[in-house]
Amino acid sequence: MEFHLSEESQAIFDMALAFGQEQIAPHARDWEAQGTIPKELWAKFAELGFGGLYVRDESGGAGLSRLDATLIFEALSQSCPSVAAFLSIHNMCAAMIDKFGSDAMRAELLPRVVSLECFMSYCLTEPGSGSDAAALKTRAARDNEGYVLNGTKAFISGGGYSDGYIVMARTGEDGPKGISALVVMDGADGLSFGGLEDKMGWRSQPTRQVQFDDCHVRAEALLGEEGQGFRYAMAGLDGGRLNIAACSLGGAQAALEATLAYMGERRAFGQTIDQFQALQFRLADMEIELQAARIFLRQAAWKLDQGASDATKYCAMAKKFVTEAGSRIADQCLQLHGGYGYLADYGVEKLVRDLRVHQILEGTNEIMRLIVARQMLGAR
Repeated sequence: MEFHLSEESQAIFDMALAFGQEQIAPHARDWEAQGTIPKELWAKFAELGFGGLYVRDESGGAGLSRLDATLIFEALSQSCPSVAAFLSIHNMCAAMIDKFGSDAMRAELLPRVVSLECFMSYCLTEPGSGSDAAALKTRAARDNEGYVLNGTKAFISGGGYSDGYIVMARTGEDGPKGISALVVMDGADGLSFGGLEDKMGWRSQPTRQVQFDDCHVRAEALLGEEGQGFRYAMAGLDGGRLNIAACSLGGAQAALEATLAYMGERRAFGQTIDQFQALQFRLADMEIELQAARIFLRQAAWKLDQGASDATKYCAMAKKFVTEAGSRIADQCLQLHGGYGYLADYGVEKLVRDLRVHQILEGTNEIMRLIVARQMLGAR
């Protein structure tokens, strides 16, 4: 078993890290204050092939492994977890279109999605169905030309900003087997958006409700087969959980590096505070937890790449472990900055705010525990 990255994987990480430091980090606070990310940034991402990271080569994507994708999101999150996570959502949608879309849908849509000319959002959660996602109420009724959608999606990153939306809607019976996935493009009749949500973190991502009021889409908007939408959604979430864990890992790494630098400069009681043994122990504990999280995440990504039977379990375990570790580390880094950690100028408080939501989205960490426990019990 090898634990080092290949030369190619290390080059991918280094490229993403350099891009983030040059193109994202200098602007992250301004974008947070503005509550949006300039769309010009996506064209720069597209030049690196980041618009279709795990879209197949033959479909125009980069065809990367899920492990390599986690390296990209870890690296980008060292500059801004909010931007990195937003890109992750788009890539989840791109992969779903590539994997489940018809030949016609792929030919029509994927070139624009991969080039990031068409930025995509993912619409599953509703005001009354979060963890119980299969209880969603948004309905897509058949008519002579396609489908008519009615319902509301909540907490949608990119709501009112994105160019297209993959929407999970009920086309049949109650429960998961009655759910289908449809692609709804911006500007569709009956598509509207709620007000901008005022969030704790991820503030550069515009987040709104997405509303469908007799929203008409053609029959070709169906992604894959009717009744398979919930399965598609769950399949996409395994990789999404890895990506969000990677964003926690990168954010925590940035916080720790900033803390090491600060402690080497800050003086108290006649010496720099990195010379106090009690604080050195805290640094060591954070480094140990960070490295354990990194190994766990990469093992889970390897499992998913290999199609292992227990990949879903490992993705859930890694998501739970890494996101909680990332938040603990960022919080401790803020504490070691003292009062300065509470100031926006030092950047650590933003990381604390951005990383906190990772324990909630892509399946709450309580649901991650449930997935693990069920698989343990089922294997008896």
